[in-house]
Amino acid sequence: MTFYSLLLVIHIVAAVVGLGASFGMPVLMSSVKTVPQAKFAFAVSKGIEKFAKVGSITLLITGIIMAIIQPYLFKEIWYIASLVIYVAVQPIAAGLLPKKAKLQMETLENYQGKELPDEYNTLAKESVPLNNVLHIAAIVLIILMTIKPF
Repeated sequence: MTFYSLLLVIHIVAAVVGLGASFGMPVLMSSVKTVPQAKFAFAVSKGIEKFAKVGSITLLITGIIMAIIQPYLFKEIWYIASLVIYVAVQPIAAGLLPKKAKLQMETLENYQGKELPDEYNTLAKESVPLNNVLHIAAIVLIILMTIKPF
């Protein structure tokens, strides 16, 4: 096995681990109905988030190293488009969604009831389109890297 092949295997495993976690977190968070469930889901999501972060960073690093090894990749439109899409969604993945989650958790910390407060539900609804953008971007990235259309 060549070094490039090893990087490719790591890249694929990182995609499975990172993207799987990214697709799983919204499902987990949308299933909560009470404050205790939401608090538990947030605790679980912190662990899942580590997989998403490590997978995402590993994807970027291995992808760039593979292009350094095979510089023709820097001329491939599918590769450049993949990098652009990856960078474009980072403000959502690393900024907007974590801020919404932090606000949701803060809402729960000061809330005394068992039913989810309206502010929590509003923030959750605001996160849905952001998660949809991330999921669509991930699917497009998978398609670009798999079929290399151009």
